[in-house]
Amino acid sequence: MAAKEMEWRAAVQKSESSDGGKPPIQTEEELALVKRYVVLGIVMRILDHDIRVIGQSTIKLPRFYESMLRGVQDRVLLDLAALRKSFRELGIRVYEENRETGGLHTKYRCRGYHHRFFMLWGFIKAESERLLKQYLSSP
Repeated sequence: MAAKEMEWRAAVQKSESSDGGKPPIQTEEELALVKRYVVLGIVMRILDHDIRVIGQSTIKLPRFYESMLRGVQDRVLLDLAALRKSFRELGIRVYEENRETGGLHTKYRCRGYHHRFFMLWGFIKAESERLLKQYLSSP
C-alpha cells in the first residue's frame, strides 16, 4: 500500500515539475476551432433560413438555388462533424451560447477548464459572409 502511494506521489511530482505545476493553457488553435464551430452554426441557421425563403419565393429557378444552398449546407455539416470529432479528441465541449443585442457569448470547456468569449454581431456577419463565399467558390 505504501509503495503504491509513493509511486503516485512520484508521478504527481514528475508531472508538476514537467509543466511547472500550472494548468494547461488553451492554445490559439483550440480557440480558433471553437470560434469556427460557433460561426459555422450561425452559417447553418443562415442557410436554413435562405432555403425556406427561396422555397416560398416566386423567382424563376427556385429549385436550382435551393439545390445550390443545400450543397453548401452539406459541406458545412461535414465540417461541423469534423470539428466535433476533433473536439472529442482534444477534450473540448461547447455548452452554452447566449445571444445578446451586442453579440454572442459562448461558454465552453477545454480539457476540464472553463472558458468563454464574446463575438460582436458585425464580426459574426463578416465571418459568415467570408465562409459562405469560400464554400461557394470552392468545388
